[in-house]
Amino acid sequence: MSLLPVVRATWAPKGVTPVLHHRFSWKRMSMAGVLAYRPDRSESAFVFSMTDGSYNTDKLIEFLTELRGHFAGEPVIVIWDGLMAHRSAAMKAWLSTQRDWLHVERLPAYAPELNPIEQVWGNMKSTELANLCPDILDEVRIATETGLTRIGSNYDLCHGFLDHTGLSL
Repeated sequence: MSLLPVVRATWAPKGVTPVLHHRFSWKRMSMAGVLAYRPDRSESAFVFSMTDGSYNTDKLIEFLTELRGHFAGEPVIVIWDGLMAHRSAAMKAWLSTQRDWLHVERLPAYAPELNPIEQVWGNMKSTELANLCPDILDEVRIATETGLTRIGSNYDLCHGFLDHTGLSL
């Protein structure tokens, strides 16, 4: 996420073209998120974290460590894309020490349509962040937290994202 607006179609009075006024700034924050499902579809959970700048291996290891606490050490299978921090030597070494609770499966390269978390980001961008022209990154953070909380509290929506991929548990 950044201070640049996520431009979406909108309504306006006839003859009045909507104009977005924003600061051209590359200040960024990144998100990490996990959509978790029970195999019997009885439950879902959405856990997310945000950081200024980009996620690196250390920040992702910290997020995964917090994730373990969230799921009380229950076994977790994480499916993720090819982000460089997911493939680093330090991440591979750390993952090898977490096999008692964490198993990782990689998505094929360039397959965002198979990743339910991509649906989360798109849904939030098309709702809470649509045409938002913030002055500071905290405004983006607040709108993002609102959207992600909305998504995480909607069981049907979370399962809809999984169903959209065509994958099953």
